[in-house]
Amino acid sequence: MGYEFSPADVAYLRSPEGDAAVAEVGRLALTAGSYLADVRTARELVGERAGAVLETVLLRRRAAAKVEEPGRWLFTDEALQQATPEVVARHRAERFAGRDVHDVTCSVGVDLIALGAVARRCLGSDLDPVRLAMARHNCAVPVVRADAVRPVSRGTAVFADPGRRDAAGRRRWRPVDFLPPLDSLAEVYRGRDLAVKCAPGVDFADVPWAGEVEIVSLDGQVREACLWTGNLATVRRRATVLRTGGPEWTVTDAEPEDCPVRGAGEWIIDPDGAVVRAGLVRHYAARHGLGQIDPHIAYLTGDTPPPDIRAFRVLEHGHYSEKSLRATLRRLGVGRLEILVRGLDLDPNKLRPRLRLAGDGEASVVVTRIGRTPVAFVCRAERT
Repeated sequence: MGYEFSPADVAYLRSPEGDAAVAEVGRLALTAGSYLADVRTARELVGERAGAVLETVLLRRRAAAKVEEPGRWLFTDEALQQATPEVVARHRAERFAGRDVHDVTCSVGVDLIALGAVARRCLGSDLDPVRLAMARHNCAVPVVRADAVRPVSRGTAVFADPGRRDAAGRRRWRPVDFLPPLDSLAEVYRGRDLAVKCAPGVDFADVPWAGEVEIVSLDGQVREACLWTGNLATVRRRATVLRTGGPEWTVTDAEPEDCPVRGAGEWIIDPDGAVVRAGLVRHYAARHGLGQIDPHIAYLTGDTPPPDIRAFRVLEHGHYSEKSLRATLRRLGVGRLEILVRGLDLDPNKLRPRLRLAGDGEASVVVTRIGRTPVAFVCRAERT
């Protein structure tokens, strides 16, 4: 856990004196080697507020991965961990354009800023007085203290980003794993257009009230699911792929899903994780004229890969065994190897040392199965 801010800490940080203190401490390196000495320096400079100032400096440095101008933000450690990257927040806010919107779990205001930029009118609320004070510093949208499951607005579309209970290592999430629970939000705002951000591991069958489930990835990493209801929902399932400063695209279950199962072509394509998680592999394949190498495996193949992705040009392929793969890699002089596995109980980190790689070459190997037969595709990864 990070430093526990008090309302007095936030008031200090919002003052000219606090702003100057953060700037001064921000000049310190605060690296592993200098940290203890830097903490002593910070205490000499700031006194009893050193903890709040140091935490703010460290959080702003981490926040560069979430917000574009971290130097103006106030966060708590937990709020920063859960905060939506601005690219994702802006994408989600587009559906609320021109609406009256209430963010009922506004926290420190990352989503609130994105919503406020497009909404006709916007309101934020939260129960945590510290986060509310930080939100007032971070954004110009009005905020009030209120419980998300005790509505204080009428006639608005609603956005919620409930907290997560501690569930280390969990890949599947249940509605009760969130605070407030997903089903409680759905019941309280029944009849209103609602969007709920949650972990991408939620089981779609557990949220039958969601008109649409959207899985979002950013820069190749699956970030979240968003559950849309009412007029905000437009399809049943959607995968959205975002890139910082780059193109974005989406695929939905309203598109054709006719794609063949076929033998390996010139390329192996590993669809973006949002496509896989949303169950839209066949729709993505149909869009790009690809086929599946097995009807139950998410790897696709074709002679022309989709544009602007990292795909795998097949050099050799055949029945997989460690012995045969080791021999192939040795013959090709592969010393650096990326290992992708799907459909087999195989740990790449344990396999790699057993292959005894040697040479100056570099390759990727896709290990999977066709039917019950394990196969290996030795490839060269290329950006298309």
